[in-house]
Amino acid sequence: MNNIRKSILIVCRKSPYGTSLAREAIDIALAAAAFDQPLSLLFAGDGVYQLKKEQNSEAIASKNHGKVLTALPLYGIDTLYVEDSALRLRGLATEDLLLPVQTLDGDSIKDLMASHQILINV
Repeated sequence: MNNIRKSILIVCRKSPYGTSLAREAIDIALAAAAFDQPLSLLFAGDGVYQLKKEQNSEAIASKNHGKVLTALPLYGIDTLYVEDSALRLRGLATEDLLLPVQTLDGDSIKDLMASHQILINV
């Protein structure tokens, strides 16, 4: 059987709470990484809130999304990309985030998308 590996980019656009979409995007990333698929994660729009430090989800009786994200390096997902304008518009800086990230401008995001064979936009 051929081992076909295609590079995957998952674009996380949803805030961590309110729907299951943010968690499902991370679950897809973890599953793909477990099967050694080349994978990148880009957090854009409200998706940058997923990376915010000191999340407290007790008031809404939900599991803390940040704890799941800290497992990404254990699966070999070491490079996370963040839309720089999304951070600025939400009053966040890279120091406010749980994990190290690489910020990208619009042109760099286009290049990142073009460099992957599969794009999953959540």
